[in-house]
Amino acid sequence: MTVDLIWKKFPVKQVEVKLSKVLRCGQTFRWKNVNDIWSYTTENKIILLKQDEEYIHYSWIAAEHMQTQSKINCHFDKETLDFIKDYFNLPIKLETLYEEWIEKDGLFKISQQKSAFSKFTGIRILRQEPWETLISFICSSNNNVKRISKMCDNICTEFGKYINEYNGIKYYSFPTAVDLSSSPKVESRLRDLGFGYRAKYIYQTALKFTSDEFPDITLKNLYQLRQENYETAHDFLLQLTGVGPKVADCICLMALDKHDIVPVDTHVYQIAIRDYKFKGKKDLKTMNKKTYHDIRLFFKEIFGDFAGWAQSVLFTSDLSDLNNGVNKIQNTEINIDHTSVKQEQDSIVIERKRGILLDPSSQEQDSDKKVKYEMK
Repeated sequence: MTVDLIWKKFPVKQVEVKLSKVLRCGQTFRWKNVNDIWSYTTENKIILLKQDEEYIHYSWIAAEHMQTQSKINCHFDKETLDFIKDYFNLPIKLETLYEEWIEKDGLFKISQQKSAFSKFTGIRILRQEPWETLISFICSSNNNVKRISKMCDNICTEFGKYINEYNGIKYYSFPTAVDLSSSPKVESRLRDLGFGYRAKYIYQTALKFTSDEFPDITLKNLYQLRQENYETAHDFLLQLTGVGPKVADCICLMALDKHDIVPVDTHVYQIAIRDYKFKGKKDLKTMNKKTYHDIRLFFKEIFGDFAGWAQSVLFTSDLSDLNNGVNKIQNTEINIDHTSVKQEQDSIVIERKRGILLDPSSQEQDSDKKVKYEMK
């Protein structure tokens, strides 16, 4: 399909947001990089982004069933720009935060290495759609970014709504709670697609949002958590199947405006021990609730109300391979496998070198909400 794209632009320097970093660092999993153009779907269009030193350029492709009248294009222009500003949290000025973090780094950092805030600019916390973020991070248990991205791609292709095509790729929306709870066959199909034990989690969580048995678990209440305090949001999320403390914190930070929350995994624990003054065991095998809580508060005391943002920069700088090829396609030679993700055992040995490790925790059973991390 050939599309005549209408490109618009607005001024955003790369010190405020760098697409190639922030869209690959384990916050979001559905952006594709096709010939250096980033693409993503909302419920009614494909959004396209590219960036130079001074501007973000944006375009859109309406869903196939929608008319392409000038009135529609005008509406989509404003809607797309509003989406970008909200999604990337652009009202929050990152350059000012970086200056504060560099100053605090000089006071608290014990490592002699150059500050991550000097080397890794343009990394900010996204403000993602809460439902998609919830399901995406349920997929994150015992997983890496590349594999989570494939799972999210597959779940859209299988259960989402067809939007349109761009450069040989068919794009689908993210499925709704109704889509993912419509039949018990959803769980078995997810297992066929390689979701393993996460298939049950996704199906049961979707059921809770659509069943009369759980009147307080609604999408409206999920979105309302943006206005609630952290404790209320965290407790709500822990009711959901497959959501433990770490996953709940990721959702709070990346979708629910809880900017000070630091999700703690082995990367973050090791950064606290190695680079800062946190006192703990270097060879810690498991992380109990107290240690998890202590590290989260430790980073908040250093970096303040935007500790979660600061942690994302430290996390990204600690990754061995940010340029991981996730959803990256050159010369429009597309070969995306929508049908299978390599099947797994429920017991997994995680190898860091095989991909960016997002959540190295052992499986978070819904019957046991304690935090446990295998330090492989």
